[in-house]
Amino acid sequence: MSELGSVTPTSFVRGEMLPAREAPVHRPGVLGLARRRLFNSPGNILLTIIGAVLLYLTIVPTIRFLFVDAVWQGSNRTACLAETAGHPVGACWPFIQAKAMQFIYGFYPEPERWRVNLTFALAALLLAPLLIPRAPAKGLNATLFFVAFPIVAYFLLHGGGIGGFGVSWTVEALANVASSIAGAGLRLVSSGSIAGHLIGTALMWIATALVWAMEPLGLLYHWIQTSSQPVWIDLGLTALIAVALVFALSGLRNGARAVLTTLAIFVGIVVVVAALRLDRGGLPIVDTRQWGGLLVTLVVSVTGIVASMPIGIALALGRRSDYPLIRMFSIGFIEFWRGVPLITVMFFATYMLPLFLPGNFTIDNLLRVLIGTALFAGAYNAEVIRGGLAAIPRGQAEAASALGLSYWKINGLVILPQALRHVIPGLVNSFIALFKDTSLVSIVALFDLLGSLRAAFADPNWSTPTTLFTGFAFTGLIYFVFCFGMSRYSLFVEHRLNAHKRS
Repeated sequence: MSELGSVTPTSFVRGEMLPAREAPVHRPGVLGLARRRLFNSPGNILLTIIGAVLLYLTIVPTIRFLFVDAVWQGSNRTACLAETAGHPVGACWPFIQAKAMQFIYGFYPEPERWRVNLTFALAALLLAPLLIPRAPAKGLNATLFFVAFPIVAYFLLHGGGIGGFGVSWTVEALANVASSIAGAGLRLVSSGSIAGHLIGTALMWIATALVWAMEPLGLLYHWIQTSSQPVWIDLGLTALIAVALVFALSGLRNGARAVLTTLAIFVGIVVVVAALRLDRGGLPIVDTRQWGGLLVTLVVSVTGIVASMPIGIALALGRRSDYPLIRMFSIGFIEFWRGVPLITVMFFATYMLPLFLPGNFTIDNLLRVLIGTALFAGAYNAEVIRGGLAAIPRGQAEAASALGLSYWKINGLVILPQALRHVIPGLVNSFIALFKDTSLVSIVALFDLLGSLRAAFADPNWSTPTTLFTGFAFTGLIYFVFCFGMSRYSLFVEHRLNAHKRS
C-alpha cells in the first residue's frame, strides 16, 4: 500500500482557464463567400483572375454564337449568310430544324416512323420504374425490360413475321444438326483414309439414327405446316409442353404458381403476336441499312451496356476461378479484347467475319456490330468488376461458406452486391465511354447520330460557314445530356447504396 501510495501521478490537470479566443468573423453574402474562397491568399487571387479570363474567353463567345448572333428562322442557306443578315452570323438553327428528323431516324421510312416512336415510348415506360427505388414489382418490370422488350423492339423496328414456335424450331434445329453431321461424315468417307472412312461411317450412322428418332416430330411438324393456322397451332402445342414441363419440375407445392406464371407469359406472347400480326407476315421489313441517327446510337449503346454486364461478371468470376481451364480462357478473352481498339473490332465484324462463315449463312451488319461491341465492353467491365471483387475481404466468403451457402449463393448474395457497389463509378465511366464510342459505327457504313450529321452537311441547300459548327454544337449537347444524366444518376445510386458510410 505504501509503495502504491508513493507513485507519482502522471496525469495533469490545468489549474487555470485558457484565454478566450476571438469570435470568428461572419461574412454573410456573396462578397463574404468570395473573399473567403477566392481572394483569401495571393495564390488564390492569381488563380481566380486566370480562371475568370479563361471563362470570359470561352463562355462569352459561345453564348454569342449559340444565342445572340444566331439565326432562328429560315428555309435555306441564304438566311444564315452574313451578307443577308447584315452582321456576323452565329449558329444556323434553321439547319437543325430542317434536318431534325434525319438526326433522329436516319433514313427510316417516314410512314413507318411511328414504330420508332412507339419503341422509344415503351423503353421509357419500362425503364423509368427500374430507376425509381420505391417503385413496386421490380422483378416483373426487369423481366419485361430485359427479356420481353428486346423481342418486341426487334419486330417493331425491323418488321417481319414468324413461321412457328417451339415445335417447328426444334425440328428445324435437329434437321440442321443431322444435315451437318451427315455432311461431315460424307467428306470423311470420301477422304480416302481408313480412319476417315471409319469415322465418317459412324457419323453418317449417327445422323441416320437422329433422323429416325425425330420421325414423330417430323410428322407433327408436317401436320402443323400444312394446317390453316400453323403459327397458332404451334404456339398452343408449345404452351402445353411448357406448362407440363414446368409442372413436372416444380412439384405439387409450387406447381400451381409456376403454371400460372407460364400461362401469363404465353398470354403475353399471344397479345404481341396478334398486335403485330406476326402470324400474317408482321409489319413491313425495314432493313437496318435504313436505320440511322439517334436510333442507331441508342440501339448500339443500350445493347452494349446491357449485354456487357453479364459478360463482364462472368469473366471476372472466371478469372478468379480455381479451375485452370476457366481461368485461362477468361484471361485470354479479356486480354485479347482489351488489346485491340474498338474500331478494329467493328471493322473485323463487318468486313472480315463474313469470309469465315459458310456461303449460305449471313449475319446482319448491325447485329455484328452489336455482338462485337458487347464483347468489347464486357472485357473492360470484367476488369472493373474484378477490382471490386478484390476489395472484398476473404473472410466474407469464408463466413458464407461456413453457413453452408453454395458457390453461386456466396457470390450472388454476399460478394457481388458489395463488389458492384464499390465499382459503380468505374462501371458508369465505361458506360459513358461506350455511349460516345458508338460514333465509330459510321466507319462500317452505319449512320448513327454523328454519321447522320455528316451526311446532312452534304446538302448544298445548307452549305454555310457556320453550318458545320452548329451541327457539332447540337450533337455535342445531345451527347452531354445523356452522359451527364448517367453521371448524376450514378452519384444518386452510389449515395443511396453507401448509406452506412454517411457521416
